[in-house]
Amino acid sequence: MAKLFRAAIMGPPGSGKGTISQRIAQSFGLQYLSSGHYLRESIAANTEAGVLVRTYVERSMLVPDHVMTRLMLPRLEHLIGHSWLLDGFPRTLSQAQALSNLCQLDLVISLNIPYETLKERLSDRWIHPVSGRVYNMGFNPPRVQGKDDITGEPLIQHDDDKPEALMARLRHYKDVAKPVINLYKSQGILHSFSGTDTDRIWPYINSLLSTKMHMQPSDFFQTQTP
Repeated sequence: MAKLFRAAIMGPPGSGKGTISQRIAQSFGLQYLSSGHYLRESIAANTEAGVLVRTYVERSMLVPDHVMTRLMLPRLEHLIGHSWLLDGFPRTLSQAQALSNLCQLDLVISLNIPYETLKERLSDRWIHPVSGRVYNMGFNPPRVQGKDDITGEPLIQHDDDKPEALMARLRHYKDVAKPVINLYKSQGILHSFSGTDTDRIWPYINSLLSTKMHMQPSDFFQTQTP
């Protein structure tokens, strides 16, 4: 890949960002950078940023902008010569502005999924808290119910994923994401995709990236049925 390519993916909880991101990374050779992974890694390593992050996570609070940028920007500086896809950062206008001071994005993907679909997905979602691996009892269940496939450790369901908390989470996401989306729309790099099925959305994202990057996707995904 001659030219560096930097992209970000946005979407509410349960929108399928992780699945889409992994497909993009595998098909187009972009390094997948998940803010959730870095948050867990920093906590486990007990770094200075990790200690800050833990104080918010343990209280089920959102990690504030100044902590997120302190965590993410140094990592991106180390990857200045790489092409990548960001998932989970930037989430707010302040984070987006901080990122733009470091580098300019080439493409932003925004996933728009109906509320009923999100509610159904999240009510079936269970997580391995240490690794962040996600299971869905409907289409991606663990081999042993309630246990992580790799470690055998118990899975949990976040209280935030339960229907009574979901509406508040979605409302907050929309309020925070709207100015970020407007920013990237004004820059002409935002592309929105709507639907209820990740496998039906994927071919359109695949086609967009193929055009933008002038690359052919891997044979694996060419054989997938939309």
